[in-house]
Amino acid sequence: MITGLKKISARSRRLATAALCVAALSVSAVQAQTCITSSQTGTNNGHYFSFWKDNPGSVNFCMYPNGRYTSSWNGINNWVGGKGWQTGSRRNVTYSGTFNSPGNGYLTLYGWTTNPLIEYYIVDSWGSWRPPGGSGFMGTVTSDGGTYDIYRTFRDDQPCITGPSCDFYQYWSVRQSKRVGGTITTGNHFDAWATLGMNLGQHNYQVMATEGYQSSGSSDITVSEGGGSSNGGSSNGGSSNGGGGGTKSFTVRARGTAGGESITLRVNNQNVQTWTLGTGMQNYTASTTLSGGITVHFTNDGGNRDVQVDYIQVNGSTRQSESQSYNTGLYANGRCGGGGNSEWMHCNGAIGYGNTP
Repeated sequence: MITGLKKISARSRRLATAALCVAALSVSAVQAQTCITSSQTGTNNGHYFSFWKDNPGSVNFCMYPNGRYTSSWNGINNWVGGKGWQTGSRRNVTYSGTFNSPGNGYLTLYGWTTNPLIEYYIVDSWGSWRPPGGSGFMGTVTSDGGTYDIYRTFRDDQPCITGPSCDFYQYWSVRQSKRVGGTITTGNHFDAWATLGMNLGQHNYQVMATEGYQSSGSSDITVSEGGGSSNGGSSNGGSSNGGGGGTKSFTVRARGTAGGESITLRVNNQNVQTWTLGTGMQNYTASTTLSGGITVHFTNDGGNRDVQVDYIQVNGSTRQSESQSYNTGLYANGRCGGGGNSEWMHCNGAIGYGNTP
């Protein structure tokens, strides 16, 4: 009898131990992931996270150790979320995983700056719609084995990190061919944007994000810092490899208001020709074998000097100044560079005309 009791006691201890192990595994599994469904920010396993959604629709956003997160969204109007860093910087971001967006969604390095207030995207993949839709094209930048198209768009009276209703620019680098996984050398994009007058301010957060708009989809992304190289691509003026070879001819039709204004044609951020303007509209011509982004710069503002650029012709094709969203010389909304789509430059700055053919 005693022997039987010992056997029963030992068996009970084994069952109890097994139950405790299962319980421990369950606790460990719970602790390994944190899932949220409502807008919030914070830290998770050493990484900053940001999650925002509106209505209608649902999103399940789950976070794991080692920079991993998963998302699934259904019938959402708009949401964006990811893991990264509370303060953005010129870091090399490496990521891997899966991205499934049969509708409208993006896989993007995403961040904000203040002073100026800028929302920025470096987009590596997307669903049925390629953001931002083609408007505000500025040039290209080659980085990390691919070429990205650069855009600048404006948001009026929209939610932002400083309040529910803001006016701000969005800066975009959108990869010409999709990928999911690799390194994003942020400095290459920041430098390319800066050569086009698209300057960032004080960095706020920076995450490798998934965004969905009026769609359903899912992602499983792991992000870390490192890999790549600050010299991993060409970022000359945000416009490297922007056009083909051969000689390109240019005609710039412009005038000054006082006479003596100086303008310079640049291609791929390199000076092609400088002219001194009179007060009547005249055609100024130049040619170059350079390829890339085209800008006309006003360089000696002062006194009553202003510049009006009617248009630029590139190999005989006319590009009207008032059709260009990029104009850092226009005085509007109380500041230089405060608007676009104008023939006028009142301050030292430039009008961007896209890329060479």
